[in-house]
Amino acid sequence: MGREPGPGAGPPLLIACALGIEQFALRSGERGGASGPVTVLRTGMGPDRARRAVSRVLGEESWRDAAVIASGFCAGLAPDMHPGDLIVADETRGPDGATPCTGTELLVKALVKAVPGRAVHTGPLIGSDHVVRGPERAALAAGGAIAVDMESAATLRTARAAGALGDGPDARPVAAVRVVVDAPEHELVRIGTVRGGISAFRVLRAVLPAFFEWHRSLLLPRR
Repeated sequence: MGREPGPGAGPPLLIACALGIEQFALRSGERGGASGPVTVLRTGMGPDRARRAVSRVLGEESWRDAAVIASGFCAGLAPDMHPGDLIVADETRGPDGATPCTGTELLVKALVKAVPGRAVHTGPLIGSDHVVRGPERAALAAGGAIAVDMESAATLRTARAAGALGDGPDARPVAAVRVVVDAPEHELVRIGTVRGGISAFRVLRAVLPAFFEWHRSLLLPRR
């Protein structure tokens, strides 16, 4: 966990990722500018672990009002994507349905400033319980998704379920920002994986200022 909320502190920000390397990138990139307590939570891989970890943290009194961002790496689904591109979900899709994201346009603008020169793609981010390749990846793209990962949909669905008001106007703010580490023309099994991974890692280290700007711009109701 990161810095705990204290008396009079602003609403917290919970950033959830699956892997140790993702947590390291996000933690090592932290800078000033947060409007409240921030923690980077490593959930472990897969939707079930994401649900359990996020539910546990949001069940704590000091974190019950937290805004939530799912972050880390993902697989891009569009043929024009490259390692290091950014994905900002306008919704996440999973077996329990779609979860709309909060402040997507604001987050895109903040990321363009934080990581200049990197492509930012916006659209549906779909969840899977396994690594997606080849024909399955093409099928997901045909359904309208622009990227796939294993935890974002479960993370955001769990975060919304932990709030009192679901997807209403006073719902918990949630977002998903992922960095493409492989894409249809740059799959992980191909030569160039290391170069793509390093590129994605560097981008992930640079996103914290955008997350803090998004967080500062939110009007978070105290429940």
